[in-house]
Amino acid sequence: MAMYSHSKLSTFEQCKLKYKFKYIDKIEVEVEETIESFLGGVVHSVLEWLYKLKIEEGKTATIDELIVYFSDLWREGFSPNFLIVKSHLTDKSYFEMGIRFLLDYYIKHQPFDDGTLETEKKIIMPLDETEEHHIIGFIDRFVHNKKLNRFEIHDYKTGNSLPSRERFEQDRQLALYSYAIKRTYGFDKEVKLIWHYLAYNQEIHSSRTNKQLEELIQRIKKLIKEIENERYFPFSKSALCDWCEYKSICPAWGNSPKKIEKYDKIDKYPTLLKYMKE
Repeated sequence: MAMYSHSKLSTFEQCKLKYKFKYIDKIEVEVEETIESFLGGVVHSVLEWLYKLKIEEGKTATIDELIVYFSDLWREGFSPNFLIVKSHLTDKSYFEMGIRFLLDYYIKHQPFDDGTLETEKKIIMPLDETEEHHIIGFIDRFVHNKKLNRFEIHDYKTGNSLPSRERFEQDRQLALYSYAIKRTYGFDKEVKLIWHYLAYNQEIHSSRTNKQLEELIQRIKKLIKEIENERYFPFSKSALCDWCEYKSICPAWGNSPKKIEKYDKIDKYPTLLKYMKE
């Protein structure tokens, strides 16, 4: 059984060589964590805690408790070695940014009685009846909105850019989750896709018809077939290369991966090694 995620599919589309390095060769490289990545992780954890408290204990955290929880997580996980690309900002700037995101969200959505069923809901979905290929992913927050008689897939974004409307209508990740939810609850159910752009205190709503979802599944099957038939995995240079963790070993930039000696495991048998090499 082969497992694919949205990010795995996107990696192949972005650069086939990167896909090979990451998913076939499984080359491990040291990745410098950015302050933006750390901020995103902490904010997601706080919002997950906020809704779990409501689901499991029926309690609504106070705004003070929310900020204390965020501050504790920040202090526990923070490292002075985090990469800060924007030279005009400091770690304090990002800490205050996180506080603002959470305050805005709390004020807008309290008391959080929206029918949230799960946070970080795991999705594993076969693409066809053979169950040869599966899609895996995680929904930030899954809601059954009884008032509007629909299911909702919520996704949090902490980045500073707001994509165009066209990008949302073409988004594959949440659309895949929508298909998985419909497979479970019925294709007659309405599923709304909702992105929370916390830097803008703004929600973006979208949805997909059953026809659009079926066409998406067919495109993904075609893409997976292309992936599994690929033999050369050429590189693709683009602006994204500057953020690629494999740039230091990529031939597109005149580099190469560290060679793995074929007989490393039997070096202690020099006589045998001699004959095998010959």
